[in-house]
Amino acid sequence: MVQDLSGVTPDDGVPPVLEGAELAAAQQIFGERLGLAQQYVEHLATSGLERGLIGPREVPRLWSRHVLNCAVIESEFAGNATVADVGSGAGLPGLCLALARPDLTLVLIEPLERRVVWLEEVVADLGLDNVRVLRSRAEQAVGHVNADYVTARAVSALSKLVPITLPLLGGSGSLVAIKGRSAAEEVENAVKAIKKYRGHSPEIKVIGEALLEEPTTVVRIAVGAA
Repeated sequence: MVQDLSGVTPDDGVPPVLEGAELAAAQQIFGERLGLAQQYVEHLATSGLERGLIGPREVPRLWSRHVLNCAVIESEFAGNATVADVGSGAGLPGLCLALARPDLTLVLIEPLERRVVWLEEVVADLGLDNVRVLRSRAEQAVGHVNADYVTARAVSALSKLVPITLPLLGGSGSLVAIKGRSAAEEVENAVKAIKKYRGHSPEIKVIGEALLEEPTTVVRIAVGAA
């Protein structure tokens, strides 16, 4: 049987080199845990690729487009908080936050078994004692997760994301969702959902302008007095 190598490049499975401005940003964000962050990227580029958690084209830009893009939002969370990552997938942004902020407690909520197994393997290999992996849909996790913040990346439009994330806050906290250029339009389309689920004060923030070539856009929505 001949293996189909279409779409595969010689660099597939090889972690991208961390250098220059990306290295400087990673050093500032991860500090003494940079080595663990590099191990995580190795997992993404190897077993993460093999098991379909990321695509081959994403390997060369794991640092720039994914890990640093996620980790830079660590500044949005208060100390010693519990953060729920909905639809964690390959641990983006949950594992990035756990690496950058060991004071945080992360709950990675993911419904697909193969992704849960991979996440558990990576958490164990990195020795992350501030991470719990929960196999569940976000809706089913309500009442089982007591989060101060909830976050998500590339899960769904804000109008659909709000109903499955704000209830995880138990009446008080904030959603910090990583979004793209359509953030303002998504906020406008989610006004009714935000109000229905008792959210307020939606805010669009650009984070990491001094660190990253492409800074990260997040939408923050408060619930209760947060």
